[in-house]
Amino acid sequence: MNWTNWMRQVHRWTSLAFAVVVAAIFITQGMGRQPAEWVYFLPLFPLAILLATGLYMFVLPYLGRRHTAG
Repeated sequence: MNWTNWMRQVHRWTSLAFAVVVAAIFITQGMGRQPAEWVYFLPLFPLAILLATGLYMFVLPYLGRRHTAG
């Protein structure tokens, strides 16, 4: 598995984890319970990973186009 495929897999699985954490927070609030304050910070770590991998995949076509033109 090359670097790009590995990065896409990390992005997919991290997005799944992010969605589950955010959904769990909303479900907990919908049930009338107030989670602890630290629970609201749980989505930030997957979000940071999503930002890094997403930016990498966004830049890939531009790097490839510039690299093949030379």
